[in-house]
Amino acid sequence: MKILSDKTAQKSSFVSRVVLRHLKREELNDLEWEGEYTHFRHLYEETFARTRRGTAIMWVAVLPGTGIIGQVFIQLNCSRPELADGERRAYLYSFRVRATYRGQGLGTFILNRVENDLVQRGYSYLTLNVAKENTRARKLYQRSGYKVVAHEPGIWDYIDDKGYWRHVDEPAWRMEKKIS
Repeated sequence: MKILSDKTAQKSSFVSRVVLRHLKREELNDLEWEGEYTHFRHLYEETFARTRRGTAIMWVAVLPGTGIIGQVFIQLNCSRPELADGERRAYLYSFRVRATYRGQGLGTFILNRVENDLVQRGYSYLTLNVAKENTRARKLYQRSGYKVVAHEPGIWDYIDDKGYWRHVDEPAWRMEKKIS
């Protein structure tokens, strides 16, 4: 019989209580995390609209009694087929776990559940971009079987919550994993 350390047992207990499910419309503001991500309000609304068209999925990790403690979005189809082609390849983005819950197995739990869902939908590959400076996230993806396949310039624009165009310049690594 394997005996778990107290720390391992706490991690297992914590993650086992998390519910991973699709975001509800009335929870869109909860993704702003008390103002930290308010500037992405329009992006969240646009992504939610894509879920209604069947081209995206918005997952949230909910800890009962606490609320949303993590999120991940999946793009099923986009203008860049090397990221998502609507048939075999999907694209993971906006993957966040609240700081208090990082390093406790939640990210791995979310990745596994999302990958399993995509396999059930007939997808074979999952791609993502991770900022070159985000070594902690890259290590999580590598432990989960993702491989760096390309450099991504990471240049994009969006309209913030005040209606201003914002420019992002965040060089990244494109990573992918064969999930089926």
